[in-house]
Amino acid sequence: MQRFPYITDYINEVFAKEITQWDFILLRPLLIVFYFFLRFISFPIKFILRRGPLGFEGYLIDFWMAFGIKYLARHEAAELFMRHVQIEPLLYRHMLARRETATTEKQERKLNGIDGEFGVENTKTIVNHNLTIGHDLLSYELIDRFDKTVFLENLEYIRSIKPESHENFSKAVLEENRKHSFQLLGATNLVILIVTVITIFGDLKTTMTALNSFGSDSVLLWCMKQIYAENKQVQIDLDFFMQEVNNRGHYNSSAFFSNPSQYLYYHIVFDEVVYDMLMNQPPVSKDS
Repeated sequence: MQRFPYITDYINEVFAKEITQWDFILLRPLLIVFYFFLRFISFPIKFILRRGPLGFEGYLIDFWMAFGIKYLARHEAAELFMRHVQIEPLLYRHMLARRETATTEKQERKLNGIDGEFGVENTKTIVNHNLTIGHDLLSYELIDRFDKTVFLENLEYIRSIKPESHENFSKAVLEENRKHSFQLLGATNLVILIVTVITIFGDLKTTMTALNSFGSDSVLLWCMKQIYAENKQVQIDLDFFMQEVNNRGHYNSSAFFSNPSQYLYYHIVFDEVVYDMLMNQPPVSKDS
């Protein structure tokens, strides 16, 4: 069984189980080949005929994603996805924390905005509250709100606190998965399914917005390097999440660059690792 020392035990368990499953061995290669040809054909068509949204794209994307979670995903894949939906905004809140606004009331927009409410009670919640596009827009919101000077001024305060617990948000949607899913797809194929659905149903603007929403990962990595500047072991672990390409080298340069496996590793797994570090490894203060 493969065990990677720079990711969490939870993720190691998910991956170790996944690589033994039929869908990872037989279905994943076919889906990757299908997606290669899909993007090769669809993006030129979108560029000419579907440059802007018509209004139904978000609904269709969320409908098929909810369908996949309810009927197709294995439970551990659905759980990982729900954890990600809830952990990512908590990480961004943490990096934007300021001592003087620690008690500020949050906006309670459902499944949207860094300060929103991210309980997912059922699959209808996913469709009714625009989860997919709302989630992708979190990255852009962090970039817009992040201020390097403010972050460094509040660095000691950020080191002294922990992110909120994702357990505070409902994951009742997982009960639908337990009751109805045929338990067919693992985490890798679920990510491929989501990216494929976005590519099929999204117009050019929606698709580019969704599949290029990873600029926040480099900001988050920079923040973690600052928070754990004195912790050599954490610095070593973080080095394994250095971006293979810089963020502006993604869809800003080529619509054909999309790599669903990279989304899983550099984005979802990275957030899990960062969250685990912040919850379980208190940073060493410069004053200590």
